Amino acid sequence: MSGRTTVTAEPGTTTIEIIREFDAPRDLVFRAHTEPDLLRQWLGPRRYEMRIDRFEARDGGRYRYRHVDPDSGAKYGFRGVFHGDPSPDLWVQTFEFDGWPGHVSMDTLRLEDRGGQTISRTTSAFSSVEDRDGMISSGMEDGLSEGYERLDELLVRLGPIAARS
Repeated sequence: MSGRTTVTAEPGTTTIEIIREFDAPRDLVFRAHTEPDLLRQWLGPRRYEMRIDRFEARDGGRYRYRHVDPDSGAKYGFRGVFHGDPSPDLWVQTFEFDGWPGHVSMDTLRLEDRGGQTISRTTSAFSSVEDRDGMISSGMEDGLSEGYERLDELLVRLGPIAARS
Protein backbone atom coordinates (compact mmCIF):
# COMPACT_ATOMS: atom_id res chain seq x y z
CA MET A 1 0.00 0.00 0.00
CA SER A 2 2.96 2.36 0.49
CA GLY A 3 2.71 5.38 -1.79
CA ARG A 4 -0.87 4.64 -2.82
CA THR A 5 -3.96 6.40 -1.57
CA THR A 6 -7.14 4.32 -1.31
CA VAL A 7 -10.38 6.31 -1.38
CA THR A 8 -13.61 4.40 -0.76
CA ALA A 9 -17.10 5.85 -1.05
CA GLU A 10 -19.64 3.05 -0.86
CA PRO A 11 -22.83 3.76 -2.85
CA GLY A 12 -25.67 5.09 -0.72
CA THR A 13 -23.46 6.01 2.26
CA THR A 14 -22.52 9.45 3.53
CA THR A 15 -18.83 8.72 4.21
CA ILE A 16 -15.52 8.71 2.41
CA GLU A 17 -12.76 6.45 3.77
CA ILE A 18 -9.16 7.35 2.93
CA ILE A 19 -6.20 5.08 3.72
CA ARG A 20 -2.55 5.80 3.06
CA GLU A 21 0.70 4.22 4.24
CA PHE A 22 3.72 6.43 4.86
CA ASP A 23 7.28 5.20 5.17
CA ALA A 24 7.92 7.32 8.25
CA PRO A 25 7.36 7.12 12.01
CA ARG A 26 3.95 8.13 13.35
CA ASP A 27 5.29 11.08 15.37
CA LEU A 28 6.86 12.59 12.25
CA VAL A 29 3.65 12.17 10.22
CA PHE A 30 1.73 13.81 13.07
CA ARG A 31 4.17 16.75 13.16
CA ALA A 32 3.64 17.26 9.42
CA HIS A 33 -0.11 17.54 10.10
CA THR A 34 0.13 19.90 13.08
CA GLU A 35 2.99 22.31 12.39
CA PRO A 36 1.84 25.04 10.00
CA ASP A 37 5.32 25.49 8.46
CA LEU A 38 5.31 21.79 7.54
CA LEU A 39 1.63 21.64 6.56
CA ARG A 40 1.99 24.37 3.95
CA GLN A 41 4.75 22.36 2.27
CA TRP A 42 2.52 19.41 1.39
CA LEU A 43 -1.22 20.01 1.70
CA GLY A 44 -2.85 20.34 -1.70
CA PRO A 45 -1.79 20.31 -5.33
CA ARG A 46 1.71 21.39 -6.35
CA ARG A 47 0.47 24.08 -8.71
CA TYR A 48 -1.03 26.11 -5.84
CA GLU A 49 0.62 28.19 -3.18
CA MET A 50 -0.61 27.32 0.30
CA ARG A 51 -1.48 30.18 2.64
CA ILE A 52 -2.45 29.49 6.22
CA ASP A 53 -4.52 32.28 7.76
CA ARG A 54 -5.18 30.48 11.05
CA PHE A 55 -4.24 27.10 12.49
CA GLU A 56 -5.06 26.44 16.15
CA ALA A 57 -4.68 22.66 16.58
CA ARG A 58 -6.46 22.40 19.94
CA ASP A 59 -9.96 21.70 21.21
CA GLY A 60 -12.20 24.47 19.91
CA GLY A 61 -9.39 25.88 17.77
CA ARG A 62 -10.11 27.05 14.26
CA TYR A 63 -8.25 26.73 11.02
CA ARG A 64 -8.45 28.50 7.70
CA TYR A 65 -6.18 28.09 4.72
CA ARG A 66 -6.23 28.93 1.04
CA HIS A 67 -4.73 27.43 -2.06
CA VAL A 68 -3.82 30.21 -4.48
CA ASP A 69 -3.26 29.70 -8.19
CA PRO A 70 -0.16 31.81 -8.97
CA ASP A 71 -1.14 32.11 -12.65
CA SER A 72 -4.74 33.25 -12.33
CA GLY A 73 -4.82 34.48 -8.74
CA ALA A 74 -7.84 32.25 -8.04
CA LYS A 75 -8.21 31.32 -4.37
CA TYR A 76 -9.72 28.15 -2.90
CA GLY A 77 -10.40 28.48 0.81
CA PHE A 78 -11.06 25.85 3.45
CA ARG A 79 -12.00 26.18 7.10
CA GLY A 80 -13.12 24.29 10.15
CA VAL A 81 -12.98 23.70 13.89
CA PHE A 82 -11.04 21.13 15.91
CA HIS A 83 -13.02 18.94 18.30
CA GLY A 84 -10.84 17.61 21.12
CA ASP A 85 -7.10 18.02 21.23
CA PRO A 86 -5.57 16.45 18.11
CA SER A 87 -3.35 13.45 18.79
CA PRO A 88 -1.92 10.68 16.62
CA ASP A 89 -4.62 8.40 18.04
CA LEU A 90 -7.55 10.65 17.15
CA TRP A 91 -7.92 13.94 15.33
CA VAL A 92 -11.45 15.29 14.79
CA GLN A 93 -12.32 18.41 12.83
CA THR A 94 -15.03 19.92 10.69
CA PHE A 95 -14.15 20.72 7.08
CA GLU A 96 -15.84 23.20 4.76
CA PHE A 97 -14.85 24.40 1.29
CA ASP A 98 -15.56 28.11 0.70
CA GLY A 99 -16.67 27.29 -2.83
CA TRP A 100 -19.42 25.04 -1.48
CA PRO A 101 -20.57 26.70 1.75
CA GLY A 102 -22.91 24.86 4.11
CA HIS A 103 -21.71 21.42 3.05
CA VAL A 104 -19.64 20.55 6.09
CA SER A 105 -18.02 17.22 6.81
CA MET A 106 -16.87 15.83 10.14
CA ASP A 107 -13.42 14.32 9.60
CA THR A 108 -11.53 11.91 11.82
CA LEU A 109 -7.89 10.96 11.37
CA ARG A 110 -6.10 8.08 13.05
CA LEU A 111 -2.38 7.41 12.63
CA GLU A 112 -1.38 3.80 13.29
CA ASP A 113 2.23 2.93 14.15
CA ARG A 114 3.53 0.03 12.08
CA GLY A 115 7.12 -0.23 13.28
CA GLY A 116 8.62 2.81 11.58
CA GLN A 117 5.80 3.14 9.08
CA THR A 118 2.46 4.84 9.58
CA ILE A 119 -1.01 3.98 8.33
CA SER A 120 -3.21 7.05 8.02
CA ARG A 121 -6.98 6.37 8.21
CA THR A 122 -9.35 9.24 7.56
CA THR A 123 -13.13 9.13 7.59
CA SER A 124 -15.11 12.09 6.27
CA ALA A 125 -18.80 11.99 7.24
CA PHE A 126 -21.27 14.21 5.39
CA SER A 127 -24.88 15.04 6.20
CA SER A 128 -26.13 13.53 2.93
CA VAL A 129 -25.08 11.28 0.07
CA GLU A 130 -25.43 14.30 -2.22
CA ASP A 131 -22.94 16.30 -0.14
CA ARG A 132 -20.53 13.38 -0.14
CA ASP A 133 -20.88 12.92 -3.90
CA GLY A 134 -20.38 16.65 -4.44
CA MET A 135 -17.08 16.49 -2.61
CA ILE A 136 -15.95 13.54 -4.70
CA SER A 137 -16.91 15.25 -7.96
CA SER A 138 -14.97 18.38 -6.93
CA GLY A 139 -11.68 16.63 -7.75
CA MET A 140 -10.76 16.07 -4.10
CA GLU A 141 -9.25 12.66 -4.83
CA ASP A 142 -6.68 14.10 -7.25
CA GLY A 143 -5.73 16.92 -4.87
CA LEU A 144 -5.53 14.50 -1.97
CA SER A 145 -3.30 12.05 -3.84
CA GLU A 146 -0.98 14.81 -5.00
CA GLY A 147 -0.79 16.25 -1.49
CA TYR A 148 0.11 12.84 -0.07
CA GLU A 149 2.86 12.48 -2.69
CA ARG A 150 4.22 15.81 -1.50
CA LEU A 151 3.96 14.61 2.11
CA ASP A 152 6.02 11.52 1.18
CA GLU A 153 8.72 13.85 -0.20
CA LEU A 154 8.62 16.06 2.91
CA LEU A 155 8.91 13.06 5.23
CA VAL A 156 12.02 11.89 3.35
CA ARG A 157 13.56 15.36 3.72
CA LEU A 158 12.65 15.50 7.42
CA GLY A 159 13.81 11.97 8.24
CA PRO A 160 17.47 12.80 8.84
CA ILE A 161 16.54 16.02 10.67
CA ALA A 162 14.03 14.22 12.90
CA ALA A 163 16.59 11.52 13.70
CA ARG A 164 18.98 14.23 14.99
CA SER A 165 16.29 15.92 17.13
